[in-house]
Amino acid sequence: MNRLTLNNTEARRLFLHRHGLSEPPQGNAKGPELLALIKRLGFVQLDSINTVARAHDLILFARRPRYRPKDLKRLYERDRALFEHWTHDASVIPMDYYRWWQLRRQRDAEKLRNQWRDWRREGFEARFQTVLDQIRDEGPLCSSDVGAGEKRGSGGWWDWHPSKTALEYLWRSGALCVVGRNGFRKRYDLTERVIDETLCQPLQSPDDMVATIDWCCSEALTRLGFATPTELAAFWDHISIAEAKAWCADEVAQGRLQPIHITCVNGALRECYARPGIGTDPALALDPTPRLRVLSPFDPALRDRKRAERLFGFDYRIEIFVPEPKRRYGYYVFPIMEGDRLVGRVDMKAFRDRDTLQVRALWPEPKVRWGKGRQSAFETELSRIVRLADVSQIAFDDGWLKSDQ
Repeated sequence: MNRLTLNNTEARRLFLHRHGLSEPPQGNAKGPELLALIKRLGFVQLDSINTVARAHDLILFARRPRYRPKDLKRLYERDRALFEHWTHDASVIPMDYYRWWQLRRQRDAEKLRNQWRDWRREGFEARFQTVLDQIRDEGPLCSSDVGAGEKRGSGGWWDWHPSKTALEYLWRSGALCVVGRNGFRKRYDLTERVIDETLCQPLQSPDDMVATIDWCCSEALTRLGFATPTELAAFWDHISIAEAKAWCADEVAQGRLQPIHITCVNGALRECYARPGIGTDPALALDPTPRLRVLSPFDPALRDRKRAERLFGFDYRIEIFVPEPKRRYGYYVFPIMEGDRLVGRVDMKAFRDRDTLQVRALWPEPKVRWGKGRQSAFETELSRIVRLADVSQIAFDDGWLKSDQ
């Protein structure tokens, strides 16, 4: 039996359609419509860096330019339609999915307790009850509100005081939940006061575990279109590769999954799994919108850097932690998408005290010509982004257009 092979164009179209990047960026971005978009993506990663806009805001704005940060805040903090927890990083996730995070919370309860002891956060376990009692009495609190009298350092990941560590542990393991942020500081409350108890039931049987693994793999595949077991396991970051491999084998045996080949940008074939009928998916024939748009470095379509390189030939590495003299591009460089191609990357920053979005440098991808038409489309995109960045002017550094050929 011949195995279905998707060519590179088809693979890109399918993947981008699943991530909401095929259709023109338009439509309402409030309330139910915004929640539907987040459900389509699965989650939206949170990030504190705000050179132009925070990652979660740019992710949503790239698909719905009418989006504004207050709309996400309302959906999360007032409507309680979202909760915050970890996938591969801190993210906001539809509240309907809360029950499926029970496996993650239970595994974190064991793993983090052992890890954090090894990282010499002595005393954090002794603070559990004190922290819980304080929140019960005083209401939602930030880390700065707990641990009076405890030694406090720089506040970095490695320098939490015991009560801050207790807060994080109790959140990750389920006793607390995050109900919002002051600036970018999390506010914690008792889970029992925030989350419907029907969503908080512990895993009680092997069938519960099987159901969770099935949900994780099936929902990941829906959003990826095609995937390897490693990619399925990494999507929500709940389950192991071995668990994803076993799920794939069982689904193939049941006729609910088929192995296929995906053609990478360099012509190599990669074995993946997809649902039967993927070869007639309408997205395979759908030309993505030609509109040029700037993406967040943490956009769901680019989060898996190796997948982005295989499908698009786009080699992207965030250089925040790279010493400046060793950076190839810049501190926080934004990918530029046009149609089904990644055509460049731009280093830019919003200087709100100067009311200006400053474009420092732009590197077209190899074999991409940055002519007048593309420049006009780029400037049109910048004119949209300034509204999100809360500035009104655009300026370009001398020599901003670079060559990376």
